This record gives sequence, C-alpha cells and structure tokens, in this order.
Amino acid sequence: MQPDHEVVIVGAGFGGLGAGIEFKRLGVDDIAILEREDDLGGTWHVNHYPGLAVDIASVTYSYSFEPNPHWSRLFAPGAELKRYANHVADKYDLKRHMEFSTTVEGAEWDEAEQLWRVHVADDGVRTCRYLVTATGFLSQPYTPDFPGIESFAGKIIHTTAWEDGHDFVGERVAIIGTGATAVQLIPEIAAQAERLTVFQRTPIWVVPKLDFPIPAAVRKIFDRVPLTQRAARLVNTSLLEALMVFGVLHYKQAKPGNRLAALIAKAHLRTQVRDARTRRALTPSYDFGCKRPTFSNSYFRTFNRPNTTLQTSSIERVEPGGIVTADGTTTEIDTLVLATGFNLWDVNFPAFAIVGRDGRDLGKWWRDNRFQAYEGITVPRFPNLLSLNSPYSYSGLSYFTTIEGQMKHIRRLFGELRSRGGSTFEVTDEANDEFLDKVTDRLQSSVFYNGSCATARSYYFNQHGEAALLRPTSTLSTLREMERFPLDAYTYR
Repeated sequence: MQPDHEVVIVGAGFGGLGAGIEFKRLGVDDIAILEREDDLGGTWHVNHYPGLAVDIASVTYSYSFEPNPHWSRLFAPGAELKRYANHVADKYDLKRHMEFSTTVEGAEWDEAEQLWRVHVADDGVRTCRYLVTATGFLSQPYTPDFPGIESFAGKIIHTTAWEDGHDFVGERVAIIGTGATAVQLIPEIAAQAERLTVFQRTPIWVVPKLDFPIPAAVRKIFDRVPLTQRAARLVNTSLLEALMVFGVLHYKQAKPGNRLAALIAKAHLRTQVRDARTRRALTPSYDFGCKRPTFSNSYFRTFNRPNTTLQTSSIERVEPGGIVTADGTTTEIDTLVLATGFNLWDVNFPAFAIVGRDGRDLGKWWRDNRFQAYEGITVPRFPNLLSLNSPYSYSGLSYFTTIEGQMKHIRRLFGELRSRGGSTFEVTDEANDEFLDKVTDRLQSSVFYNGSCATARSYYFNQHGEAALLRPTSTLSTLREMERFPLDAYTYR
C-alpha cells in the first residue's frame, strides 16, 4: 500500500523543525508537519505572556548550524525566538509541508501494510511510512482543580492562554506558582497591579542573570565573522555543561560544585530581599538541581514592593471573591493567574495514544512498566516511530542539544536502512534494555538519587519516583553517542 505521506511529523516547534530539516537533507520531500496550533514555533508561539524570554543564552539556545547574529540581548525575548523559528522554516523550505489547526488524536501501526495510521481530528486517517512525534516536553498545560475554582467571579488567565493587552492596573491579582514562568511574569504584574499575592507551594533556586543588550557593533561582527559567534556559543555552553554535569549529574563526586551553586543562589537572594522572614520562605529546602533552577535579576526584588505579598500557606478553596488558605486567610482578588506549569508524566508521554506492534499501547506500557526509550528516541514494538520527546532524551540545559543529537541519530539510522534496502526499522529489546540499564546506572551519581529532593516536587521525577527525563551524559558525549550507536541495535526489513 502506498501511504499518503512518507513522513508525518506531529508538532511544528523546534523539534519538529529539526526533524523536517534532517529528512529533507536525506532527500525525503513527502513530509506532512501537523500542528494543533494556528502557527509554528511550539512553546514560543503558545506562550506570549509579559516578560517571556529564553532562560538559556540565545547563542546556545539555537541550532548550531543556523546561528542567528541578530539577537538583541544575551537572553532574547520570546518574540525573537518566534521570529527565529519562522526564519528557520523559511530557509529550509518547511512551511509548505505544514498544516495548522490540525490535531492528531492517535496513531496505530498497521503490521500488514507496514505503515502508520494517524487519526486526525475532523480529517479522518492519514497513512505514513514513518511517524515522528515532536510534541514537546511542556505541551500539556496543568490546571489545578482547587475546590470552588469554578465559582470564582473574576477573570482566570493561564499563562499558556495569555490575553494580550490585559490591564492589571488597579487590580487585586493572585498568581499561583513560582516556577520559571512565574519568575519572569511576577515582576511584570507587580509593576501594574494595585496588589499582588504570590501563592508559593515550592520555592525555586534562582541565580543571577548575566543579561545585557548585545551592541549593534557586536551583532555586525557576528554576522560578518561567524566564527566569533561560534566562540561565544562554546564559552556559554561550557559554563552550562559545568553546571549540569558537575552540579547535577555528578553530584556524588562533586558535591562542592553543587554547594557552590546553592551558595551563589542564596547570596543572590540575600542581596535582593530585605525581609529575613521572606528570604527564609523563598529559600528552597531541597538541593540545587533537584528542580530546574532559573535566572532572574528582578524576581526577588519584587518582594520588597509594598504591593506584593508572598503566601506560603496551602490553598484550601477558591470563593467567588478570592482565595482561602489553610491558615484561615482570605485574599480578595479580581484576577487569578495560573502559572501552574505542565503535566508531563500523566498525559504528555505520549501526547496522544500510540499503539504499536502486537497491540502495545505506548502510554500504558510506560506507566505499567518503566518509562524508557532507546537513546531517547525509539521504542521496541514501535516500528518506524521516532519519539523525540521521550524518557532519557533531554540532554544538557539547552533543548537544542537534544534536537541536534536526535537529528544525528536519524541520519545514521536511515543511512543504514537505505544501505540494506529496507523500509522498516525497529529497535531490539536487547539494545533497549542495555541502554536503560546504562542510564539508570549513570543517574545513581546524580543529585536526584544522592541529594535531598523530597520536597522539590520536581517534574524531573515520574510517578514511579524515577528521574527519567534527563540523559545523564555531557553534551559532547550525547552527540558522539547519537552518531555512533551500534547499527545492530535495530532490525531492518
């Protein structure tokens, strides 16, 4: 049977763009990129709240093969990431493959025809030889089900469904959440609102953000002499590697490095927040790295403002006019902002139902057993499936390390598939088990299993208590392994 498409890629964020680029490099042009939103860019299209910016320096948070010399700041604002995504899609001729407002509801492997049947809302079934899921790690927003929240008489805004132009001036505002999104948003709201109450369940480690505008003269040098920007990328990536590898992954062997990072964060907090009680409430009780830290120079200072209150008592219920906490306090509000993050392990792995060979349901199999994927990209019993957002796939602190490593894996895998004259690949159980054992063993030295993470409430941990998101290797090791994996890890037909 001739499929409708050679390749279907689900998701038009940076992961989907990278997969599209790699398949076009391989000479594959029959590609459909299906995106549920009304435009490309993934998280940088969905999110557009005030203060949105990348939290990894832009020279690193970008494709190494497509540097952008035009970043306005070291940590570029979100709108520039969206423009960069458009530039990449234009340059690599990807837009003509894209279909927006197209939601994939499920997919199953047809063993007889050796292809995937992809169920698309309002559009029936599409068939393809190869299926790529690029739905992102943070694509399923989490909305807490607080008692009485449906009775709230004011406005509720989730950060992933931001209402551009909403005016907080004169309003009593509450924001729930103190993760990376809230760290960027809270200073912006506090500058407008009559009163802001921040409801914190778990404090976050925050380190200074060495951010500054990139002068026009420097941008011109980057444009004319690309080697200079590559050097800047190398320096920044090396600093991030040191933080990730020695502070998080090799915690057992390098505890002083982890302690130093925590001391820097505590010193940053002490110099920015005047009130000792507030400082104590903002200080995490878990080790640095158990939960993803973030960068900010304005978040802590916001709690010095007379109109900003930190509330650490748990929320008991929501009433029409406000929020009642366990300590008996009632906070009257006009607008409730939910910076409550995303649901990774319950609904995001995978983001839609995928049924492989022998009727194996990917989501059920992961949840009933262990979350696993060979080299963070393929799974036994799922022929011709490339799952980009998989367990143990996220490498380093920049998502682009993960993307480019997976692009290398695709290039090597399809090169071998073609050399054997095959059209179907599937990773073996043996290779998958060996990889799972390897990453599990390597993670034993990490802060996740040697540090104090009990109070972190970190999305790094799944419902089995495993830190199954991060690949426990350095950036260089990841890239090297992705282009040197054993070819007999797969069967080819």
